[in-house]
Amino acid sequence: MILDSITEQCVDGRLKTLSDADLAQGLVDGDEECLTAAYRRWGTLVHTLAGRSLGDSREAEDVTQQVFLAAWQGRQGYRPERGAFVGWLVGITRRKIADALSARTRRTDLLAAAGALLGPLDDTYGRPETVLDRVLLRGELARLPASQRRVLHLAFYEDLTQTQIAQRTGWPLGTVKSHSRRGLHQLRRCLRAEAVG
Repeated sequence: MILDSITEQCVDGRLKTLSDADLAQGLVDGDEECLTAAYRRWGTLVHTLAGRSLGDSREAEDVTQQVFLAAWQGRQGYRPERGAFVGWLVGITRRKIADALSARTRRTDLLAAAGALLGPLDDTYGRPETVLDRVLLRGELARLPASQRRVLHLAFYEDLTQTQIAQRTGWPLGTVKSHSRRGLHQLRRCLRAEAVG
C-alpha cells in the first residue's frame, strides 16, 4: 500500500518548496512523491482534527491514513476552482471522522443487541448455560446465508462501515444494508425461538 512507508520516505527539497496548488496538481497527476509531501505538510492538521473529534490517538492515526488514502484514490475529484486543496482534505477528514463515529455507534448498538439477546453478564459467565448461549449464538451465525454472515463479520469483527463493506465486497450499498438487517433479524428470531423452546 502506498501509505505504508510514507513516513519513512524522504521528500526532496523541490517538493518542500512547491506551492500548495502545485503540490495538489502533482498529486492529482499521480505523483506519489507529492502524496508523501502532502502527508508531511498536512498530516498533522488531519491527525489533530481527528484526535480532537474522536478522543483516541490510535483511531486518529487510522483516520489520518484513511484520509490520505482516500485523497490518493479520489484525486481526480479535486477541483481547484472549488477551493484550496487543504480545504478538500479537511472535507475528506470530516467524512472519515463521521464514518469512525458511526462505526463506534454501530459497535455499541451491536454489542447492546447481542447483550440483550444473551442477557446480562454476571457471575454466571462460566456456568454451562452461559457457555451454551455463546455456542448457540455462534451456531446461529454459522447458519446464516454466507452473504449475511460476511456482512455481520465485517461490521463487527473488522469494524467496517456499511459503505466500506460495500467497497470491500463490491456489492451495492443497499444490498449490504439489506444483508445486515436480514442477518440481525434472523439471529434475533432464532435466538428467541431457542429461548422459548
